[in-house]
Amino acid sequence: MSFRKILVANRGEIAVRVVRACRDMGIASVAVYSEADRRALHVLEADEAYLLGPAPSAQSYLRIDGVLEAARRSGAEAIHPGYGFLSENPAFAAACKEAGIVFIGPPPQAMEAVGDKVRARDRMERAGIPVVPGTPPLTDDAEAAAREAKRIGYPVLLKAAAGGGGKGMRLVRDGKELRSLLAQARGEALSSFGDDRVFLEKYVVRPRHIEVQVIADSHGACVALGERECSIQRRHQKLVEECPSPVVDPAARERLLGLAVSAMRAVGYVNAGTVEFLRADDGTFYFMEVNARLQVEHPVTEEVFGLDLVRLQIEIAAGGRLPFTQEALTPRGHAIECRIVAEDPARGFLPSPGTIRRLRLPTGPGIRHDGGTYEGWTVPVHYDPMLAKLVAWGPTRQMAIERMARALHEYRVEGPATCIELHRRVMAHPAFRRGELHTGFLEEHPDLLAPENDPHFERLAAIAAAVSHLERRRPPAAAAGGGGEAGPSSWRRAARWGGLV
Repeated sequence: MSFRKILVANRGEIAVRVVRACRDMGIASVAVYSEADRRALHVLEADEAYLLGPAPSAQSYLRIDGVLEAARRSGAEAIHPGYGFLSENPAFAAACKEAGIVFIGPPPQAMEAVGDKVRARDRMERAGIPVVPGTPPLTDDAEAAAREAKRIGYPVLLKAAAGGGGKGMRLVRDGKELRSLLAQARGEALSSFGDDRVFLEKYVVRPRHIEVQVIADSHGACVALGERECSIQRRHQKLVEECPSPVVDPAARERLLGLAVSAMRAVGYVNAGTVEFLRADDGTFYFMEVNARLQVEHPVTEEVFGLDLVRLQIEIAAGGRLPFTQEALTPRGHAIECRIVAEDPARGFLPSPGTIRRLRLPTGPGIRHDGGTYEGWTVPVHYDPMLAKLVAWGPTRQMAIERMARALHEYRVEGPATCIELHRRVMAHPAFRRGELHTGFLEEHPDLLAPENDPHFERLAAIAAAVSHLERRRPPAAAAGGGGEAGPSSWRRAARWGGLV
């Protein structure tokens, strides 16, 4: 079995990534888009595209009926959901099956087994996978919640039962703040997942977030493609990921990969998915959750193992077998990914939508850029602000860091604020270079989030902005040099001043 046409039920860089995999395989691609994304890169790159509806995702990308109608109109035989939106919705996977369309992901029953965090914890415990101490979903009784928190021992985490990605999650340090944070967590869980159930989990102090990429076919083969370190986060969402983890030794790796495969076999998992763990200071690993989809950070695994995970997903969905065994997998070198998001780290990661006026992408040995934007495109306010993923590979972790630092130095985005400068500082930080990571890394090193400390920065930034404004108002002839070629732009001046854009 093979596919002639695949619909990509997503947007942004992941939609572009899937379209490229389809083109590599000689498969026609279909994009869907909201009114805000009419000129988005995934729409321009796909072979055909269909409008879903208005900008809000509930009226466009989350409309199961709209996505299936686009698939029927286009003649797509399969749907790749990417990540986010409908990617972990078992009702969508079931609806695809009922419509005679292949869902490129796990079966609905496996998705249901791991999608509810409380039920997933129970399944893992029965399978012998260590889990963080926690509770069933809490009732509306705040006093009962306080008793459970005291039993587990502060600090504790409030977590949404129906989702992840940091939504509906709150750190509770003592009983005084439990009631208000419980209400906040419930409200966010309801708005994000349509389900206000939350539960308590023991907060592991200074944990490392380490996950295992697993892929399984429908013929019984299931392998683990190494681990990824994802400990540098903001608001429980990842910013920097790397493969392999600098702290996992061969013995721990063998055990961790075995736990991940056992976890996936316990729920009858098929296709690509990730088992996420927390590592305590004493080296103990605790199961956290399963992400039943392709992860944002899959490129670092691809770079280290020399694989195309999206292609494998498509081949498995078409009934194919995994072309390798666990023993045949040989990792090579080290890869690091920096998520490039349109947020301002110095202002509490405030989203920064707007038009990308200038864009200069890094290149060179060991550098990969998975992006969903282009110069002149406007970052909308309606969706996640991630613009791209920058990946650096090297034969050693040190070389990967140096290549990433060089690539970040080359990277320029003029328009929306981004986290590029933050990533530059992280790559240069001694603790990061030593591999001394945990999920509170940014809080422990607040200097990384401080505004530019150059005493001339504000003055130079104001000059650059004024020059840019004047140049945009000058007629084309006046902006050109005497020889008819464009003169020095504000972009080049700003770059000379150390990357003010």
